[in-house]
Amino acid sequence: MRWPRAVELLRDRGEPGVLVTLTRVRGHAPREAGAKMVVGRTQSWGTVGGGNLEAVAVERAREMLATGAAVPEELTSALSDRAPARHGMQCCGGEVTLLLEPLPVVPVVAVFGVGHVGQEVARVLARHDLDLHLVDTRPQQLSAGFLDRLEDGPARVFAHPVPVLPELVVGELPRGAHLLVMTHDHAEDAAIVDAALRADGPAWIGLIGSSAKWVRLRRRLLEAGGLTDADLDRVTTPVGLPALRGKDPATVAVSIAADLLVRLEARTRAGTRR
Repeated sequence: MRWPRAVELLRDRGEPGVLVTLTRVRGHAPREAGAKMVVGRTQSWGTVGGGNLEAVAVERAREMLATGAAVPEELTSALSDRAPARHGMQCCGGEVTLLLEPLPVVPVVAVFGVGHVGQEVARVLARHDLDLHLVDTRPQQLSAGFLDRLEDGPARVFAHPVPVLPELVVGELPRGAHLLVMTHDHAEDAAIVDAALRADGPAWIGLIGSSAKWVRLRRRLLEAGGLTDADLDRVTTPVGLPALRGKDPATVAVSIAADLLVRLEARTRAGTRR
């Protein structure tokens, strides 16, 4: 497997990795500058030259994974019979420098309801390195024209045009996803929140709307049975920054996106990967 596919594979799995790049070669070496490999916790893909050089790089990469290192670092290795060799001797005669770059687990965000506010939220979030799932029962809200405008950002965007039962998408999301519920239909909101609270995968559930809306929806969910007050306390509502009070869609979207990004950054700093 080539290294770009390996990076995608780790991202799909929600696993961290380290990209190892041979950046400088002096003298003779098994590979040319630019050779790359990807190191995961238990697997690696590609090669930067094999032997002691590669074994030391893999070893160091896995130490970085174990400690959650976030800063790239360089590793220089002499290919000489006089150089230390923990994993066998390489005496090509040269010296190489490797760059080890951590590949963190990116957040997963699902926006249920891509109306005026949801589309603006999507535009903001698409500018960040995350996996963005967009769910709506109205196919026109996930038109090719709209989705194309999100492609120039670093986010990977996944569209879920579902004509009925959008709550079923909750079970398809990766574990640790952050959910924003903001559909055009309060009945849909209730069904999605209900499914999210009964699933063990979501890391956070945010619901747009007023406190009055939440009182009614909360009562409805409790009356349906199977959920407790403690379960419902997992829902954050209203979402957004309280100090930003504007009601136009762009302002509301900035408020909600900023609230979510603050939460994602806090989880990253706390060492919670998703």
